[in-house]
Amino acid sequence: MDNGVKEKFEAYPEHIRVKMERLRGLIYEVAGSTEGVGELEETLKWSEPAYLTKRPKSGTTVRIDWKEKSPDQIGMYVSCNTSLIETYRSMFGDDLEFEGNRAILLPADTELPEKELRICIQMALRYHLDK
Repeated sequence: MDNGVKEKFEAYPEHIRVKMERLRGLIYEVAGSTEGVGELEETLKWSEPAYLTKRPKSGTTVRIDWKEKSPDQIGMYVSCNTSLIETYRSMFGDDLEFEGNRAILLPADTELPEKELRICIQMALRYHLDK
């Protein structure tokens, strides 16, 4: 884990850190099992843990974070210049909550909707291959 990302995770409240670590794990699981997605780079972008496809550059960056100003939710962010959130809304509009054209908002006090998130993560990590 990148040192900056490690420090960021360590700064989260314990109950949030567990969720963030699971979301991070999902990103790596999906990357490892998705055709065309190679090595991921983990870094901080805008002070948020970010995951980008390094070789090949098959997808768009996925960022995840929890913010004190919205303590009841965790966000998974993609570039607002993509059509991903619009596509996610059409697929999971009844199951997931969204913010504008950049984020999926996840309640901090419930289980992660892993099935839906796996599909969303896969689409982001293959965005340049599939568009």
